[in-house]
Amino acid sequence: MRHTFLKILTLLFMVHASAQSIEISGNVQDNSGFPIPGVNVIVKNSTKGTVTDFDGNFTLSNVEIGSTLTFSYIGYVTQEVIVSSNAQLNVKLEEDIAKLDEVVVIGYGTQTKKEITGAVSVVGPETIEKLKPTRIEQALQGQVAGVNITTNSGSPGAGSTISIRGVSTNGDSRPLILVDGNVVEDLSVINPSDIQSINILKDATAGIYGVRAANGVILITTKTGRKAMPLTIEYNAWGGFQQTTRKIPVLNATEYAVIVNEAYAAAGSTPPFSDLSSLGIGTDWQDEVFESAPVFNHNISFRGGGEKSTYSYSSSFLTQDGIVGGKKSNFSRFTNAATYNLDFLDNFKFKSGLTLTRTKKNNLPESTLGSVLFNALNMDPTKAVRDSNDEFTLANGLGAEVVNPLAQIANTFNRNKVMKLNGFAGLSYNFLDHFTAEANIQFNYSEVDTYRYDPEDFYGTGKVFNTFTSEVFEGFDIFRDYTFDGFIKYENTFNDDHKLNVLLGTSVFKTTGVFSGRIGRDFRDNNPTSARVDLALDQEDIFEERGSNPKFDGRLLSYFARLQYDYKGKYLLSAVIRRDGSTRFGPGNKFGYFPSGSLGWVISDEEFMGDSNFFDLLKLRASYGILGNDRIGDYRFVSLLTGEGTYFFGGNDAENEVFGKATGGIANPQIKWEKQKTIDVGVDMRILNNKVNITADYFNRRTEDLLVSPQVSGLLGTGAAPVVNAGIVENKGFEFAIGYSDTLGEEFKFNINYNITGLKNEVVSVSGEGEFLEGGAFGISQPEISRMEAGFPLGYFIGYKTDGVFQTQDEVNNAAVTDIATQPGDLKFVDQNNDGVIDLDDRVNLGNPLPDATMGLNISFDYKQFDFSAYAFASIGNEIVRNYERNQQLVNKPIWYLDRWTGSGSTNAAPRQTIGTSPNTLFSDFYVEDGSFVRLQNVQLGYTFSSDNENPIFDQFRLYVSANNLFTLTEYRGYDPTAGTGAPIGGGIDQGIYPSASTFLLGINVKF
Repeated sequence: MRHTFLKILTLLFMVHASAQSIEISGNVQDNSGFPIPGVNVIVKNSTKGTVTDFDGNFTLSNVEIGSTLTFSYIGYVTQEVIVSSNAQLNVKLEEDIAKLDEVVVIGYGTQTKKEITGAVSVVGPETIEKLKPTRIEQALQGQVAGVNITTNSGSPGAGSTISIRGVSTNGDSRPLILVDGNVVEDLSVINPSDIQSINILKDATAGIYGVRAANGVILITTKTGRKAMPLTIEYNAWGGFQQTTRKIPVLNATEYAVIVNEAYAAAGSTPPFSDLSSLGIGTDWQDEVFESAPVFNHNISFRGGGEKSTYSYSSSFLTQDGIVGGKKSNFSRFTNAATYNLDFLDNFKFKSGLTLTRTKKNNLPESTLGSVLFNALNMDPTKAVRDSNDEFTLANGLGAEVVNPLAQIANTFNRNKVMKLNGFAGLSYNFLDHFTAEANIQFNYSEVDTYRYDPEDFYGTGKVFNTFTSEVFEGFDIFRDYTFDGFIKYENTFNDDHKLNVLLGTSVFKTTGVFSGRIGRDFRDNNPTSARVDLALDQEDIFEERGSNPKFDGRLLSYFARLQYDYKGKYLLSAVIRRDGSTRFGPGNKFGYFPSGSLGWVISDEEFMGDSNFFDLLKLRASYGILGNDRIGDYRFVSLLTGEGTYFFGGNDAENEVFGKATGGIANPQIKWEKQKTIDVGVDMRILNNKVNITADYFNRRTEDLLVSPQVSGLLGTGAAPVVNAGIVENKGFEFAIGYSDTLGEEFKFNINYNITGLKNEVVSVSGEGEFLEGGAFGISQPEISRMEAGFPLGYFIGYKTDGVFQTQDEVNNAAVTDIATQPGDLKFVDQNNDGVIDLDDRVNLGNPLPDATMGLNISFDYKQFDFSAYAFASIGNEIVRNYERNQQLVNKPIWYLDRWTGSGSTNAAPRQTIGTSPNTLFSDFYVEDGSFVRLQNVQLGYTFSSDNENPIFDQFRLYVSANNLFTLTEYRGYDPTAGTGAPIGGGIDQGIYPSASTFLLGINVKF
């Protein structure tokens, strides 16, 4: 009995010893040694815990020895520590890049990727940092499935057309762009170095933003400080040079003279060149026009935060000369951006931001007949740049548009200065535990200062660019807009299983503009430095004297509600209803209702998946919604005197010319909202311990009641065509993206990402049967070559299909021909309707400017202190119209005209050369080429220097070299297969487009 009692006492003593409670204290820091406030410190399998204070310190009482402490904080890997004594604990948390990527910005809030039920793509800061884009659009091409960028021009500062999942309207198809919640129309105001992330909403879930979201939404979040963050300074600088990616091979002087002599002889005229042996190579006008151009960028930023505040400031300067014209096409941008956030109280917060951007862009004529590159291609190579008197050589005999391109550059004085100020301020208040009220105001203010001077100059006989009276234009336009958003959110979780988020809000948008412009003519001298309207002998206010309206005013009023619900994180639901009102529609159609909804199912969380080690995430999602679009001119539902009438009293000359009012566009009080119905079904997967990410989507976007301006009869009188609701356009396709990341050993990390988008665009209807809309110019005085027509892609090319070249006169006599005299050596057109005549009814679909598929491939790896990345992009299945050749007697030709027809059996591909009239200049598939290409977008190699000092001067010092647009593989023979106007009807026509440059850079990145 006594021994049993001793055993019990010993056991109780052992239990007491093992359950001894102690007080634990410690400090939590990040990898840089900075304290992390707000870290959750929890005793595992209990409710006991605390959070770290401002200095990262914590204290916990009554903690049993042997217990496990869990340290967790958003964006960091959760860490567990076993308590063995009451010694001071110093814990360092590692950043969890995967978890940082999980948080995605959506409409009026954020969600984790697991919770998202829509099609959302993310471009992180590392991508932007490696690409070093001068404009943000360049960071999207090839990075995101379903997003296609058409470069409007390769000239410095030129914009791009962004299309998300195809072109769904023949009007304004731009997506809505928000920077920190602020609506931005022009991405040139944003410094790419300031961007933290870019999120793209591609399906019906974009409907939370209403009318402006019909073409998708791009949400840009900029970098800022964080709480308890010491002042961090970062300096980035890069510079280098640019050069053209290619030159179009044209005839040298001797080859040119041979072709010209042959053309004259074919027309029965005397050949102009009698001695070919003396001509040699001649002038390479492209060599004269293109040059190696410098580009430099500097950016410095300051970020940090206190116990209840965060702040940031950045300043950047970019200057970029053009590969055509150098300083004459220079673009410079100076940006200052600042943010400040403050928690007045734990439940009352303030945020604000302000960005000031100043840009200056010098412009040269481009992408049109008579542009600099158009002239460089067509100019006579036997002529020198300057004549014996050191004057620019005249371009006589080369048609009205072709002039000496060097003279054109020298006499071009055209620049735009833009000052843009945009900002935001917001307050949020948490109350009653689960409610948050938030109000935000955003504004944009812009001043556009335009100057153009045309000096007196003579380029040659009959040139359209000849000016006999110098002229100056000075314009000053002001644009203002503001957006007010107010909403209340309710967030709560019931019984640990039911998570509910409800949003109710309103949005008000107003935009106004005021235009002014003056023209001055006839100056005392021809000096550009003193050319100002105030010094002109003849002055004109273009708005006042012509009776034009120099203002606009547009407004939107919206109400919206959203419900988000999930059960156990497995079954996800989101539903949105939005009521939008626009001043662009009449009283009966001003408001529209636009619902959308989405569902998600996280299959990998189901019990029947068991302990599968294959799927880390498997989620199905689907969405459907209706979005509205109002992007037309203001007040087209009423009749306005916005037209211009010109009258002559007392004589038909300038002195008796009087400008007056006239009716503008024909009114249509019945116009209503353009509606887009979009469906998306997708799957998200992460497998093999999150090493592989896969996303796949099928989508169908059907746009109905398109807002278009139809063709109308001249019998209706003056005024532009009315806007009507007519037509249906459908875009459907698939997206697939896969990424693989892994670490081999301890020092080699790599990532491979690939995405592909397949797209089919079709016009379902226009209005009445057989109706179509036209656009797109080719040559001179020819019918428009692009159409919107039922059964075809939007903007397809219509023209004649060729069947080789006529070889003999008998072939000509026995074939259908045009009403233009046809001879052997001319193109043979197919008689599609077999009526024996080649006319407009024989034109057929020759292709379209929209690609069938786009792809992107991104590779990066880090080895020790080296890092390498490469990005490639491909576009497949689109066509481009070659329209940079001028049909005149003495213009130059591309080199492939050496393979022209010279007699029966010589060739069946290229027609004969003649200065006489022929059908060969009619638009046909002879001028249509495959625009498919593969481009190596960027290659970069960097090295980060390490420091063995205990107190290093720099936290990071990285040196890198980078090459952008390194090469392009394509069968297209023009300058750049990626460039175009981006117009829904009339895009894909190349008139000598300014090519995107290859850029070679050296840069540094320093962090203090």
